[in-house]
Amino acid sequence: MYRYDEFDRDFVTARVSQFRDQVERRIAGEISEDAFKPLRLMNGVYLQLHAYMLRVAVPYGTLSSRQLHMLAHIARKYDRGYGHFTTRQNIQYNWPALSDIPAILEDLASVEMHAIQTSGNCIRNVTADHFAGAAADEVADPRPYAEILRQWSSLHPEFSFLPRKFKIAITAAENDRAAIQVHDIGLQLKRNEAGELGFAVYIGGGQGRTPMIAKKIKDFLPEQDLLSYTTAIVRVYNLHGRRDNKYKARIKILVHETGTDELTAQIDKEWAEIKDGELKLPDSDIQAINTYFALPPLVERGEGWGQLAAWKKTDPDFAGWVSQNVRPHQHPDYGMVTISLKPIGGIPGDASADQMDLIADLAEEYGYDEIRVTHEQNLVLPHVALADLEPVYRALVSSGLATANAGLITDIIACPGLDYCALANARSIPVAQEISERFGSVERQREIGELKIKISGCINACGHHHVGHIGILGVEKKGAELYQITLGGSADENTTIGDIIGRGFEPEDLTDAIETIVDTYLAGRSGPGEIFLDYYRRVGAQPFKSALYGDATKAA
Repeated sequence: MYRYDEFDRDFVTARVSQFRDQVERRIAGEISEDAFKPLRLMNGVYLQLHAYMLRVAVPYGTLSSRQLHMLAHIARKYDRGYGHFTTRQNIQYNWPALSDIPAILEDLASVEMHAIQTSGNCIRNVTADHFAGAAADEVADPRPYAEILRQWSSLHPEFSFLPRKFKIAITAAENDRAAIQVHDIGLQLKRNEAGELGFAVYIGGGQGRTPMIAKKIKDFLPEQDLLSYTTAIVRVYNLHGRRDNKYKARIKILVHETGTDELTAQIDKEWAEIKDGELKLPDSDIQAINTYFALPPLVERGEGWGQLAAWKKTDPDFAGWVSQNVRPHQHPDYGMVTISLKPIGGIPGDASADQMDLIADLAEEYGYDEIRVTHEQNLVLPHVALADLEPVYRALVSSGLATANAGLITDIIACPGLDYCALANARSIPVAQEISERFGSVERQREIGELKIKISGCINACGHHHVGHIGILGVEKKGAELYQITLGGSADENTTIGDIIGRGFEPEDLTDAIETIVDTYLAGRSGPGEIFLDYYRRVGAQPFKSALYGDATKAA
């Protein structure tokens, strides 16, 4: 993991001191809420429906045990005993007192964390594949490049007041687990024919009111040109992005209105002027950052295969958990363990202070002191020996963290919705809970197979509903909640935006509608190997419209 240098420590400490003074002035009434708003947003503090909310940055989703223990401490001391992990690989606290937030930031700084640039019109937390540095299918660890981008973008004087928020994601495998094509900039680390590292570059993706899939504008950008080319992209956006209408201010609108070819030409022109300057990355700098992300000294544990087979044979629940929540590691004696934060009937993404402490303890004892946050609101132990899976599983069971549903229908993404968010039109959490309970049977989940449900409580799409295999959008109609369903979305290497299937559903009818969709798929698929998304792409919307609405003409 990256460790703060002297500059990082001084920078974060100074920001804490500055914000403490601003909070004291706000509480004393010396500055108004309107004047305070931009100051608090620069420090990740939002004003939600019922209280202030603090969003803490987790760069590229990587945490140490010490840091997770601190997050647990903050939840226990300053909040209501839990935190909420988000689709930006961050954590949010929903109930801190404003007067306590400077103390929280000071505690975070003590473990090399902060809340800077988790809000506002700036470059937000750079996200990455949650299996980065461990996955067997990646060409290299993408996190060093995410760290380079983090250092470059932090309080960048030219890009601190962009037309709108700006999001970057990076992956290093053909199987995209970072959703790069729904980001302002998406980067795929790859090798060219000569074996050199570089990036495929995508721009203009995003969800929200106007969902768009990013356009690839460069198939191979040499790694040393990462910062100069990214600077050229953001500079062109900063100059030409719309500031007259916040709904049309994202770079996706600039790409759409200007045209991909023309905008690429502008970016290349800007890049030509700076590519050979101080932003060119020397190999020595890249290697220096790479040393922070070296694979831990994994010990050979070949006996794990025999033990694992014996444990699986005697405990079907353990076997099911391994099958669903453990993925191959680049070292054959290890696995990558997904810890589901989606218990049946639970709130997606929430973890209690006690649960965070347990996971941190497990990482210390069995996981080389490393935890990852996924954009699907789960946690990961990326380096666990197969010989240690059974004790890890037993500990997770004791804390309600061993739900074997990674990638299944109850592994639901959901935004906080109208229970917390001032922007929301409808609730997301109760919807997720009811669907989870309806499909909670282990046998039924396995029969259904891979199926991603994603729920947003408003058009801002924080729950990524546009790219759910089944997407659910809560809207307000005549003063009541209504839920619109989309089908066929995905956020992988074959990204698609889901199709609106027809008229919306009342809250009391929504779960029945989801069940009808699932039953239609099960009845029509070619066999257990055809997952929901493949079936939808094969047959289209009509079978689902007919099943949901009967009269297909009305539904059209």
